[in-house]
Amino acid sequence: MSRRRRVYKKEEHVDSRYGSPAVARLITTVMKRGKKSLAEQIVYTAIEKSREGSDSVDPLEVVNKAIENVRPRLEVKSRRVGGATYQVPMEVTPARQISLAMRWIVQYADNRKGVPMEDALAQEIKDAAAGQGNAIKKRRNEIFRSRRERNLDALFQISDR
Repeated sequence: MSRRRRVYKKEEHVDSRYGSPAVARLITTVMKRGKKSLAEQIVYTAIEKSREGSDSVDPLEVVNKAIENVRPRLEVKSRRVGGATYQVPMEVTPARQISLAMRWIVQYADNRKGVPMEDALAQEIKDAAAGQGNAIKKRRNEIFRSRRERNLDALFQISDR
C-alpha cells in the first residue's frame, strides 16, 4: 500500500504566443519568485535565438527536438530491502521525462556564468537539439547508472512476484 497521496492530473496550460503546452511548461520551469512576464521574455527570446542558425520554418521544432534528445528513458531509484538500500533502474513515465528534460536544460543554462539567461538558454537548447551539451551528458550519466545497476533489476523482478 502506498504511503503517498494520490496525484491528480492538472490542467495543461498553453502559452500566449505559440499555443504550445511545452513552451508553457518551459516558462514555468524558468520562472523564479513568480516573475512570469520576465520568464516569458527569456524563453521567447531564447527560442528566437536558438532558431537563428537553423533553416526550420516552425519555431518550436528546435525546442521539441532538444526536449526529445534530453528525455531520459530509465532512472535509478532507491529501493530498501531488509537492511540494505539498492539503486534499482526503473522506467520513467512520459510526463516525468519531459519534466526532467526541461529541468536539466534550464539548470545547465542557469549554471553558465557570465552569460545572460536568454543567450545561455538558447545555446543549451541548440546544443541539446544537436545531441551535445551538458543536459545530454546528464542523460548519458543516467543511462550508465541504470546499466550498471541492471543486474539488480532482474533480482527485484523475481522477488516482487
